[in-house]
Amino acid sequence: MLGTVNRVLLAAAGLVLTAAGTAVLTASWPFAGRHAPLLSAARRRHWQLEGWAWWVLVAGLGLVVLLALCWLLAQVRRARPAVVLVDTGDGAFAALRGRALEEAVAAECDALDGVARSRVTLAGRRGGPALRVALRLEPYAVPADVLAGLEGPVLAHARTAAALPRLPLEARLRITDQGPRRVA
Repeated sequence: MLGTVNRVLLAAAGLVLTAAGTAVLTASWPFAGRHAPLLSAARRRHWQLEGWAWWVLVAGLGLVVLLALCWLLAQVRRARPAVVLVDTGDGAFAALRGRALEEAVAAECDALDGVARSRVTLAGRRGGPALRVALRLEPYAVPADVLAGLEGPVLAHARTAAALPRLPLEARLRITDQGPRRVA
């Protein structure tokens, strides 16, 4: 979703900048000489008579800056936790790297029968993470068996490693193309 929003915002910014550049070029300002003003005296008087237009312009620019800052913050924000806090049982906590947990779960998923490739992403917060697993299955794989293996030992090992009583899981399964068969 964020990728789509980025593309739309970049396209809109490109269109606005293209329109502004075209407006400057067609306003005959560059062709009137290097020392000619961008706005003629009559145009400046027109904008001076309508004082409300400046307030609208300032409010519009302020809104654009506010939206740009929100967009920038959305880009910087981490979508997944860098660490998971693990209760060691003695009143202290240990930090388990999120990437390490993702890689361990992905290795166990790849070892399941019928899984061609897996991609694991940790989402949520430090204290309450969730797993998102995308599995690419072989054509012969039985999805029910793969899900049983995923919900059984794989998820149990992840919960044990992170010392979490609850670890939500979202799984997406896709079957790889078998490809055309050759006829002899």
